[in-house]
Amino acid sequence: MRNIWIIWRKELRSYFVSPIAYLLLTMFALIFGFFFWNALGYFVMMGMESQMRGQPMPMNLNEEVIRPLLSNASVIGLFFIPMITMRLFAEEKRSGTIELLVTSPVRDIEIILGKWLAALTMYGCMLLFTALNFAFLFKYGNPDWKPLAIGYLGLLLQAGGLLAIGTFISTLTKNQIIAGAATFGVCLLLWILEWVSGYETAAWAQVLAYMSVITHFESFGKGVLDMKDAIYYLTVIFLGLFFTARSMESLRWRS
Repeated sequence: MRNIWIIWRKELRSYFVSPIAYLLLTMFALIFGFFFWNALGYFVMMGMESQMRGQPMPMNLNEEVIRPLLSNASVIGLFFIPMITMRLFAEEKRSGTIELLVTSPVRDIEIILGKWLAALTMYGCMLLFTALNFAFLFKYGNPDWKPLAIGYLGLLLQAGGLLAIGTFISTLTKNQIIAGAATFGVCLLLWILEWVSGYETAAWAQVLAYMSVITHFESFGKGVLDMKDAIYYLTVIFLGLFFTARSMESLRWRS
């Protein structure tokens, strides 16, 4: 655990000693803030129109504002996750420090977990900025906090799986741009696999739809903690880190 903590701290510091973390945090906050402003403006407009018609409609902040915003945060993360993971191992290979890393007395799993947890922490920091927007709703409205908490858990689990995939891809190349582009391509593919279920009902289509990361976020977005969806994300995390370990093992043998 001590080695994992040291690597986690080193990797997290590397984000914040460069403009990477500040750029990601700023852009994520601005994009999500724009989505929040639009969602809240539409919610207020619909409420005013229903009152002007003399037919007030029951409006729910969780359903009309929070749930769509959680889905928006998931989409935004799809573009930012490759930028978080692309440097994890690719930068080590480019700078030549990967040989020192794989020949050190630190175990591969400790290196992998330390780097992956640092990436997950970075993503968690980005989500904290979205919480500032939701704090505004709690101050002036009365939303239910439990669906929001479950939604955040879903975002972290989904990001954990995609970050694990990005960590693996980062071990395959020393070019950060290639690592980022490949991670985005794989994550996007896992995202759109669900589309085939819209026009095909065969068994293979259902399997592809089940493999889609967005399919398993729907229950979290509704505030429902479904264990099969949590197990799916945990499985993706395990497989991503497992393949990363196998890739690290090959690097150690070559070194």
